Amino acid sequence: MTDFGGVNIGIFGHVDHGKTTIVEALTGKWADVHSEEIKRGITIRLGYAETIVYKCKKCKEPNCYCTMKKCPTCFGDTEPVRTISFVDAPGHNALMATVLSGASLIDGALLIISADEECPRPQTAEHLMTLDIVGIKNIVIVQNKIDLVSQEEVMKNYEQIKDFVKGTIAENTPIIPISAVQRVNIDALLQTMEKSIPTPERDLEADPKMFIARSFDVNKPGTDLEKIVGGVLGGSLTKGLFKVGDKIEIRPGVNIKGKYTPLKTEITVLQKFGKKLKEAGPGGLIAVGTKLDPSLTKSDSLTGNLAGSEGKLPPIWESLTLKVSLLESVVGTKEDMTVSNISTNEPLMITSGTGRTIGVVSSSRENTIDINLKSPICAEKKDKIALFRQVGGRWRLIGYGIIK
Repeated sequence: MTDFGGVNIGIFGHVDHGKTTIVEALTGKWADVHSEEIKRGITIRLGYAETIVYKCKKCKEPNCYCTMKKCPTCFGDTEPVRTISFVDAPGHNALMATVLSGASLIDGALLIISADEECPRPQTAEHLMTLDIVGIKNIVIVQNKIDLVSQEEVMKNYEQIKDFVKGTIAENTPIIPISAVQRVNIDALLQTMEKSIPTPERDLEADPKMFIARSFDVNKPGTDLEKIVGGVLGGSLTKGLFKVGDKIEIRPGVNIKGKYTPLKTEITVLQKFGKKLKEAGPGGLIAVGTKLDPSLTKSDSLTGNLAGSEGKLPPIWESLTLKVSLLESVVGTKEDMTVSNISTNEPLMITSGTGRTIGVVSSSRENTIDINLKSPICAEKKDKIALFRQVGGRWRLIGYGIIK
């Protein structure tokens, strides 16, 4: 079986605004699961849940959209439209680096805002700024929990949302009121996602590049030696194709005696949307079985690496020169705090793709900094690098840099 495509949609928003419940309403699956819930070999979930969107042949929009083979409105036959993988990003502000890691894998986003709270909450603003920094422009705003407040309060909250997004990338974004718990307006949300978050054109002829978001040893304790399987990588291809039997490289690799060394291995298994494949392309979560020693992949030890064809991946950077753009104020704090200029010898946390590391600024001048990294990254020139500073004991997003 070969890959049948798909789109990755991130779920963003303040904690307790119903992100995971919305994923469950859309897919029937609870996305908040982790590596201990791996089942049967390399079936993995990374805060992901997949669904197939179907369209009824008889019903009119928006009632024609559902996630079932039989239409819940007329009970007639439906036809598949496309597959969607949902990435449920954590809402706690301390986990913004993880949010940015997830954002590097997605093609569009749902920004969840609760109708029963003032808008914006700190993490809502931070997540919207994150989407802006990583360049996610296809956004749908979901006004959740409309069942908990009156119609007047829903409209008041709606106006707050409109004021909040004015002047941002989400200014003209559709706002869909729903109740995830009561399954109200889910069909309208599916319709809007189909129209507002298209599946991007994929370059299948390009050299493959995969962001590794998780890595695993799937062997149970006590497994017989002859039954042990190689390490597993989980993440998403942004371009190109992987095929069973391909030779691949993983950069920057692993730390051996203080020096990072790329890994080389062979693909033994490909799995996507719960199906084993002969080849897989971009869109959706992919699980890649390899011949790697499973000790190298256990406990997410390869998270943040890139995988691709041997000799075709971007360079490895131990230090960076960045053209910096700082935000006006620190994102994620209740009070407005102006972002001061970056200073020499200042420690910063950076995120690149699915990876993050700490660095120390060796030189700061005008809008350019040089930074030495604690652990290297694999990235292209002109890639965007998110920058975090310690504020009040937490890493706070202060801007981004572009690799020069």
